[in-house]
Amino acid sequence: MTTAIVADRFSLGRTARLTRWNAVLLSRNRLAFVYAIVLPLLPLLLLFTGERGAATVGASAIVTLFLVAGLFPVYYNVLSQFVSRRDELVLKRMRSGETRDAELIVSIALPGVVSALLMMAIAVPVSQAFDQRLPVNPVLYAVAAVLVVIMFAAFAYWTAAWTRSAEAAQLTSMPIILLASFGPLGAQISGFAGELLELTPGAAMSELVRVGWFGLDGVDAKASTLSFAETWSAAAQPLLVIVAWTVVAIVLAARSMRWEPRS
Repeated sequence: MTTAIVADRFSLGRTARLTRWNAVLLSRNRLAFVYAIVLPLLPLLLLFTGERGAATVGASAIVTLFLVAGLFPVYYNVLSQFVSRRDELVLKRMRSGETRDAELIVSIALPGVVSALLMMAIAVPVSQAFDQRLPVNPVLYAVAAVLVVIMFAAFAYWTAAWTRSAEAAQLTSMPIILLASFGPLGAQISGFAGELLELTPGAAMSELVRVGWFGLDGVDAKASTLSFAETWSAAAQPLLVIVAWTVVAIVLAARSMRWEPRS
């Protein structure tokens, strides 16, 4: 009985080996590799535009980087990889052995997650070449980066529940892509619609970047006014929004997760 309990435990070794295998497969897929490494860095080109060193220019570039890094290396990559291996019965065969479900889920997500976090970290030294300031609250910036990639990974597994094939992922992913992309537009929309957009994951992500890195107080702010301590209170609502979306996605994904293609 003790042996059975030990066998059922989450294994870091198995997860590391599966992650390495998934990373190798990712590197061999040219399109997925571009999504993971090249595409997330392109938003930094926005630093060339506008006033050099302006907080609003920097915020626009970093928010876009977060969006692209969350959507492509994490969300779309995890979604397509999971659905492809499910349809090829790879997941079914692996689950019949010692591999645990949690190990499969974590190992599929980790290559994209690590890539996205790396791009978010690289943005800090790169921005210095364009006279951008260092993050006002680097701890909050790091927390935001981790929460964002976890949220998009959860969205990927949730979307996989109603995605019949890897080709269909191009359509089934659109609601989440639009939900994340339209969020930052809340600053330009007034009234009830603007208030609703503030509760979207994209808007919360945007606000966390603006507050944590640039110390911008509110969507209309153009200059840094928040201190390190003040950024925590300003970030409370967007943090709660991202955590809420992540919990919802995890719960719904767990309830509807399918490991085999529909018959």
